[in-house]
Amino acid sequence: NALIQEGKEMASLLYTYRSCVKALPQLPDSMKHSQADLYLETYQVLDLEMSRLREIQRWQASAASKLAADMQRFSRPERLVNGPTVTHFWSMLKLLDVLLQLDHLKNAKASIPNDFSWYKRTFTQVSTQWQDTDTMREELDDLQIFLSTRWAILLNLHAEMFRTNTVEDILQVLIVFCVESLELDFALLFPERHTLLRVLPVLVVLATSSEKESESLYKRVKINRLLNIFKNDPVIPAFPDLHLSPAAMLKELSSYFQNFSSQIRLLTLPAPHEIPPRELQDYQRHYLILNHMGTIRAEHDDFSIRFASAMNQMITLKSSDGADNDWSRDIKGNMYDTVVEGFQLLSRWTGRIWEQCAWKFSRPCKEPPISDSQQDSATFFDYEKVVRWNYTAEERRALLELIGYIKSIGLMMQHCDTLVSEALWETIHMEVQDFVQDKLDTMLRTTFRKKKDLSRILSDMRTLSADWMANTSKADPEQHSLHQETEEMRQSTFYPRPVAPTAAQIHCLQFLICELVSGGNLRKPGGLFGNSSSGIPVEDLKQLETFFYKLSFFLHILDFTATIGTLTDLGFLWFREFYLESSRVIQFPIECSLPWMLVDHVIESQDAGLLESILIPLDLYNDSAQHALTYLKQRFLYDEIEAEVDLSFDLLVQKLNEVIFTYYKSCAASTLLDSSFTYACDDGEKYFVKPLRFDAIFKLRRVMILGRTIDLRSLITQRMNKLFRENIDFLLERFEYGDLCGVVELQQLLDILELTHQSISRFLELDSYSLMISEMQENLSLVSYSSRISSQIWNEMQTDFLPNFILCNTTQRFVRSLKGAHHSSQRSDASTGKPYFYCGSHDLTMAYQGLAGLYRDFFGIPHMFAVVKLLGSRSLPGIIRALLDHISSKITAMVPKVTGLQEALPKSIGLLSFDGGIAGCQKIIHEILTWEAKSDVKVEVLHDLKEIGSALYWMSLLDIVLRQIDTTQFMQSAPWLGLVPGNDGQVKHAYSDNTPFTTLLSAATSAVASSPACANPSSYLVMSKQAEAASLLYKSNLNSGSVLEYALAFTSAALDRHYSKWSATPKTGFIDITTSKDFYRVFSGLQYSYLEDSMTNPSKKREMLGDSVAWAGCTIMYLLGQQLHFELFDFSYQFLNVAEIETATVSLYQPADRSKSPNIFQGYEVILEAMRKARRLNNHVFSMLRARCPLEDKVACAIKPSGAPLHRMKFSNTVSAFETLPQRANS
Repeated sequence: NALIQEGKEMASLLYTYRSCVKALPQLPDSMKHSQADLYLETYQVLDLEMSRLREIQRWQASAASKLAADMQRFSRPERLVNGPTVTHFWSMLKLLDVLLQLDHLKNAKASIPNDFSWYKRTFTQVSTQWQDTDTMREELDDLQIFLSTRWAILLNLHAEMFRTNTVEDILQVLIVFCVESLELDFALLFPERHTLLRVLPVLVVLATSSEKESESLYKRVKINRLLNIFKNDPVIPAFPDLHLSPAAMLKELSSYFQNFSSQIRLLTLPAPHEIPPRELQDYQRHYLILNHMGTIRAEHDDFSIRFASAMNQMITLKSSDGADNDWSRDIKGNMYDTVVEGFQLLSRWTGRIWEQCAWKFSRPCKEPPISDSQQDSATFFDYEKVVRWNYTAEERRALLELIGYIKSIGLMMQHCDTLVSEALWETIHMEVQDFVQDKLDTMLRTTFRKKKDLSRILSDMRTLSADWMANTSKADPEQHSLHQETEEMRQSTFYPRPVAPTAAQIHCLQFLICELVSGGNLRKPGGLFGNSSSGIPVEDLKQLETFFYKLSFFLHILDFTATIGTLTDLGFLWFREFYLESSRVIQFPIECSLPWMLVDHVIESQDAGLLESILIPLDLYNDSAQHALTYLKQRFLYDEIEAEVDLSFDLLVQKLNEVIFTYYKSCAASTLLDSSFTYACDDGEKYFVKPLRFDAIFKLRRVMILGRTIDLRSLITQRMNKLFRENIDFLLERFEYGDLCGVVELQQLLDILELTHQSISRFLELDSYSLMISEMQENLSLVSYSSRISSQIWNEMQTDFLPNFILCNTTQRFVRSLKGAHHSSQRSDASTGKPYFYCGSHDLTMAYQGLAGLYRDFFGIPHMFAVVKLLGSRSLPGIIRALLDHISSKITAMVPKVTGLQEALPKSIGLLSFDGGIAGCQKIIHEILTWEAKSDVKVEVLHDLKEIGSALYWMSLLDIVLRQIDTTQFMQSAPWLGLVPGNDGQVKHAYSDNTPFTTLLSAATSAVASSPACANPSSYLVMSKQAEAASLLYKSNLNSGSVLEYALAFTSAALDRHYSKWSATPKTGFIDITTSKDFYRVFSGLQYSYLEDSMTNPSKKREMLGDSVAWAGCTIMYLLGQQLHFELFDFSYQFLNVAEIETATVSLYQPADRSKSPNIFQGYEVILEAMRKARRLNNHVFSMLRARCPLEDKVACAIKPSGAPLHRMKFSNTVSAFETLPQRANS
């Protein structure tokens, strides 16, 4: 065993060997003088590695000599009582397996001869200064021959074995043992089976050194049996990323062992890459775990149930005192059988994973899929072809599921170690004592009574292992001779004890049974128990065979913890040393790592059945790290595993957060999606989210990885907080790159995000959503009334909305003018965010984008609701004040421009004459409006009026929305405040003292405070006081003012500063209809010119200003008290009056058949219709202004009783400047 352990360490050293030459520095030309020093240091580094290879060379020579000596000792013709036993068989096979693996690794590792060639070159350079280097050169030549000769170890073994006498007998016995063990599935653990499969081809090659010996072999083992074994397992696992093929081994060894080259049937076996397509399908079904998952699931479920039942019975037995012996023995025996079955299941499942990996390595993917990002670099590592692209999604799921089964069963059995250990020892003790005290006793008295030699063996077995202390009817071992037993003594009764036999006792029992059955004849046909020439009855032979096989299980059962560790060790799935060397890279990307591939598959598939198993693949890193430190004993491998674990865990937490975030965001988006829209879609099912469960993941506070305890819940919470902030920042940034119409989409997405936050907050301790939204809006200060949203809204209104959007009064919407489309196209595109930053799933994102697209081309009431909700009561006043200041600045900027237009008007403007008709009126208007030289000024005034009107109408939309919100809040709070409608339609208080809300809480507080069970009623008293304060606050908010009325008051105050310029005082105190140049005259001319230009000149249609100009002009005229003047003297109104009179006159004098009369308005229909629309619009604006800001008490001038005029007389209800919002109750 020590020799085998040393060989395994040598094999680990070879497997983990990495080239040292790659790390050697290259000297530049300027340092060539230091070449000798470099050679010396290189030699010292490589000499250490070469000394290890020399040690391997010496060890394999001694191991081959030892193995050959044992085989020669057991192949002597005389009968030997002391061997070989099954233990000897396994020792020789395991040592031969180690030698085979060393030889295979030496052949596969190309870095070893490369380093040796560099080492030899440096030795030649360095040794010129040394003396007596002949011995070193001889060692160097021997090492070179050893490393450069393929299968040098097996050739050396063959030479040692056949140096003195032949060993065909023991080789044939070993072959028979291997064949029978494989055919009867004698090996309990999968490493034993793989050992048999690896050494069997080598044994066949060594045993057929001549035709005579081959004939002798095939008489004992039919060649078809060997062919069937080699065909059933064409690929054998050797190392994590190295495999052996019996067919390839036989073909390659045939060139080194000439006598074996005549074995045509064995040499014609196909290698894995030579398997015909028809047979390939059968091998795929055999090796791929996916094809066995139905059986594996059934085995797992059945075993889990029976193991849990056995454990419950054990717990019941432990808790019961004085239990019946037979019942206790049955329960413990059932526990033993269950454990043995569990070991067999784990061995079979883990062996399947090993074999599937070996099959995948032998059948790499030929054409890896190439994604769009890989078009430029479509080269792949060989390791990618055998791992990354060689597993389908179904195969990854099956592998992950099987790993989960192995880990769960292993953990379940490991947790019950202390509970079942005594039961297992007691059962083993009972099995051994039952056999040696009862069954052997019967055999001694019957079958072997007259066979002295065999009886002596049976007596030795009883003497070796019988526990007479547990036997109540036989107290003295000396009384148990064969001739002194009586009939009463034969009914022996013994009580099992938790005292298991030692490994030496078990090995001795196996040896004695072999001696008993075979009699030391190695060439005995039919195998160990398959012959009838021994003279032992079939029934006794069957009992011996059954007990013999049980003895093999006992060794593994006794080493319970180590056996479970071996069977559940799946760390081999990470190692890739051979492919690292062949690919000439330091390490592969994490996408090529099989453990991470399984984790990534769970995340990408989002399978509800796999999400709770997402951490199971990470346990593979624990296994691989343990394997690297304890078995391979290489710290650098552990460091690489640790680095990958750090990266993979970070990626896991990141992707897991994205999956959780995406799922709950999709649920929120699906919940907020209009149900009528979903039902109207033919494929509405795609908008419903498939349920997933993350409860188990949210509860993981202690995750053990590489000895570290990680609070996964805390990490998820931290990343989730960061993810919410990133999402908010992305939405705000996206809104900042768009126009004001995107405010509806922003509000929808933030609503979805808020509902997502509410859903996740039920499981995780997230930061407050209001805190996060304030933080990302840079609005955390208590004295800050601005935010990113409010700043963006005002910036958009100032730079884009007011200049480029036009108003449609009929639809109550602002739309982008054709002139403003150029400004929109110059915007820089926002960065494309991750899909889960929108609505979660792609279908829901497209649905919401489709809905948001309906609001993309206009600004109206829905957008204003979004603005109010996003800004809130904290930032909304800032926007209002900024708009009012903008109106004031526009009015101030417009004053000199209007003055310029006033100066261009004639001093005398009379009423339009009816004599010339509409043609004459048009001519007179053209003579009056001589603004051709001031066309730019006229356009600027129109645009200023448009911005003022747009701002005022925007305020009116805001007022509508705020009133609706106030009404909703009032309807919700009125019942709690005791408000009821009065007879006059006004709101009155139903309760004089307290509100129903405060009354309810006061009564509850009094009841609680009076109860003796309440120890501290102060909290209820505080709650009652808070209810009274809340009632006062809600009552004070009922009398809310009007934003529009405040805006009109502010505009009126701004106009008061320029009243003298826009509203001249009549000299006579009465209206001057000829010489007035008030603002209404300028606006009348602007309106007429605008209507005429936009209707008669199609090219001017792109400069349409919408209805905002009318809103601004009418508001200014109304606030200046010039509404009646405008309605009397407006050019368009007079033009319409002339047209109406002319129409009535023509209809009076024309014949009755009007169809034959000429059209007197030919060419004027368009402008007349435009004037009528303008008049209707002006009347609508004036009526709205009279309703919202009545100024009936403000007249153009008033007459004192003395007859003197009093200009701009103000009464108490006149809107004054810079007052607080007028209260409805005080108006």
